[in-house]
Amino acid sequence: MPVRRATHAGSWYSDSASELSRQLDYWLNQADLSHGPARAIIAPHAGYQYCGECSGFAYRQISPVVVRTIFILGPSHHVRLAGCALSSAKKYKTPLYDLHIDMAINTELEKTGQFEEMDMDTDENEHSIEMHLPYVAKVMENYKNQFSIVPILVGSLSPDREACYGRILAPYLADPKNLFIISSDFCHWGHRFRYTHYDQSCGNIHQSIEQLDRVGMNIIENLNATEFTNYLKKFGNTICGRHPIGVLLQAIQELLRNDSSQNASLKFLKYAQSSQCRNMNDSSVSYAAAALVID
Repeated sequence: MPVRRATHAGSWYSDSASELSRQLDYWLNQADLSHGPARAIIAPHAGYQYCGECSGFAYRQISPVVVRTIFILGPSHHVRLAGCALSSAKKYKTPLYDLHIDMAINTELEKTGQFEEMDMDTDENEHSIEMHLPYVAKVMENYKNQFSIVPILVGSLSPDREACYGRILAPYLADPKNLFIISSDFCHWGHRFRYTHYDQSCGNIHQSIEQLDRVGMNIIENLNATEFTNYLKKFGNTICGRHPIGVLLQAIQELLRNDSSQNASLKFLKYAQSSQCRNMNDSSVSYAAAALVID
C-alpha cells in the first residue's frame, strides 16, 4: 500500500503526537464557533509557529459529526502543472494517525480525464496539502475510522480551467457530507518574494499589505470569481493559493446556478502576518482563515 510520509513533521510542525495534539487543542480552543458548520474553509499552510493559531479559526467551524469526505486543494510550489493532480498514495501519515484516501472518488475524478497523477516524490516535496493533515486528524479524531480524504494538487490554471474544475467539483461541494479545505497563504511581501507593492497612503508597509489583502478577501467573500481574477491582474498580489480559491469560487457559482434555493455565505474570521514590515528590506507572509456556510 503506497503511503505518503509526513515529510515536514519535526520541522514545520511537531513530530510528537502528544505535543502536537496539545498545541492544536490550544489553538482550536482560542477560536469561537461563529460561522459554521463549514462546507469549505480557507486556511494557510506555513509552519505552525507562524500560522497555527490563524488556522484554528477556520478549523473551529467544522462539524466532524457530519463530515465523511474531505477534499484538500493545495497549490503546487515545486512542479508546474497545467491542471490538477490526484495522489498516487493510498494513505497519508500524520503524527496523530494515518488518513486514508477515498479511492472511489479518486476513480470518479480520474474518469473525467481532467486530472493527472502526482508521483510520490512530488507529493512528499509539497507542503501545501500536508500542513492541513494534522489539523484534519485532530478535528476528526473521534471519527477517525469514518472519514476519508481526497488530496488535489492544483496547478497554474487559467480562469477557464478554474471554471472547468469548479463544474467538476460542484456536485461534491453540494453534499453536506463533504468538506473542502482550500490551502492558501496570502501576500508574500519583500524583495525575496519579488513583490514590494506599497501604497504609502495606508501608513506603514504592513498596513498597506493588510489593506491589499483585505481588498482581495472582500472580493472572495462576495463569491465573485471574475472580480478576483481581475484583482490579481491589477495588483499581482502573491496569494499562493489563488488557483484553489478560484476553483472554489467557480464551484460555488456552479452550485448556486444549479440550485437557486441554496444560500452561500463566506466569511473571513482571522487575519495575521508573520511579521510587520516597516522598511523595504523587511519581508512577511500574510495568513487568513475563512469558512463557507451553505444552507
